[in-house]
Amino acid sequence: MARQLDEQIAGRYPVGQRLRVLDVGMGQGTQALRLARLGHQVTGLEQDATMIAAAREALSGEPEGIRERMRIMEGDGRDTGVHFLPGSFDVVLCHGVLMYVQEPDPVLAGLARVLAPGGLLSLLVRNADALAMRPGLAGDWAGALDALDTTARLPHSRTDSNGGTPVRLGLDVRADRRETLTATLAGIGAPLHTWYGVRVFTDTAVDRAEVPEDLEPLLAAEERAGRTDPYRSVAALLHLCGVRG
Repeated sequence: MARQLDEQIAGRYPVGQRLRVLDVGMGQGTQALRLARLGHQVTGLEQDATMIAAAREALSGEPEGIRERMRIMEGDGRDTGVHFLPGSFDVVLCHGVLMYVQEPDPVLAGLARVLAPGGLLSLLVRNADALAMRPGLAGDWAGALDALDTTARLPHSRTDSNGGTPVRLGLDVRADRRETLTATLAGIGAPLHTWYGVRVFTDTAVDRAEVPEDLEPLLAAEERAGRTDPYRSVAALLHLCGVRG
């Protein structure tokens, strides 16, 4: 996902331009901190106290220049209108957040509002069109049939939404269909520019599977499949990139 995001930023902005970035639901700050290291001015918005503490601890170990470029705020993604003026950011990230929100449209409208014209909106969502893949490949036929009939309230891994090792805690979450989000993004003035699949192959790994010493072949396969039809359509997650008109 980080590679996909960097590709989109590089395609929209001159090399070396320092961007104003908002990371809504930043988790432990993996992506926010990575972008601050690249020179961008980053604001992380998070409501979970444990995640905020982890992000602050990670930030405290960085050089002063990076610490000055990153601001951590406690808050909910539904309250962006309270915290920020319209057009305040060049890039807005909302990764692994919408799956916990019952009514995503107001959240998305708020995110589009704080984007500057031409700004990039990066969403990571649960793919409703692939919910039956994991149970089906595991031989859980009843689970696969159930997943084929719903887009909501299915168990999901709880992880840092911007990177980390998934741990399946049985949390109930929603899933979204790409067609629905495409229409929503068009309606809020940030139409879909491109999209990728995330966790095309690795979502079927057993819990706490051993991580290969050499990750590059795995990442290369995932990255290529995530931009290739039909594989990206059945990825566990979708990375959608909209552009503010």
